[in-house]
Amino acid sequence: MFATSGTLDAVDSAGREREHNYQKVLKALELRRDIEKAIGDTDVARSGSDPRKSASLTCWITNGSVGATAGAFATGDGTDAITGGDDRALTLALIEDGMQDAWTDGGSPELMVASATNRANFSDLSATGNLVSNDVNMTAAKEVSYVGSTSVFLTDFGTVQAVPSRLLGNDRVFLIDPNFVSICTLNGRNFLEQELSQDGDAKTSHLVTEWSLKPTAPRAHAMIMDLNGS
Repeated sequence: MFATSGTLDAVDSAGREREHNYQKVLKALELRRDIEKAIGDTDVARSGSDPRKSASLTCWITNGSVGATAGAFATGDGTDAITGGDDRALTLALIEDGMQDAWTDGGSPELMVASATNRANFSDLSATGNLVSNDVNMTAAKEVSYVGSTSVFLTDFGTVQAVPSRLLGNDRVFLIDPNFVSICTLNGRNFLEQELSQDGDAKTSHLVTEWSLKPTAPRAHAMIMDLNGS
């Protein structure tokens, strides 16, 4: 919910035409971050008694790996959650195994989504394993730049681009085939603005969105769970 006064909408604000529209954009971005957090960084299953609840991504994926001992994937239909296992460090072998699992089941993951910590760990692993050539090509004289990041990983089962997420925990990394997952919304309820009662000179509104995660082929993806962030 957000409110703006008639005064703010009437004055000439630098960089925006109407304060109300600016606040609407800020609230929409906040809501979008909440959705991203719910999809990737929670382990919430669908409930038969609450069909309006969307299952988290971890409740659908059964490829990749989980920690030893008690670690176990969910059944893969969104009705139950993953079981945590022993923490372990991220390795290139875990990524390659996950890519192979998804490829075997018909997927071709293109995105490796990770927290800032695991994104940096991946670059360190690539450099330590001498997998990255630090070449700089110049067409004119300029200062030399050292490349300390790995953005693309070429595996035996496809090329994956490393993408950092501010909203993902350090205990998980996702290998996603974007052709087989999307967010679907209810018609007419996709970030719909509804005006509420007037409060003096303030115009009050809220944004409504009804959405659900739609994994059309859950086995086209993979995930690496129970990571310790090192």
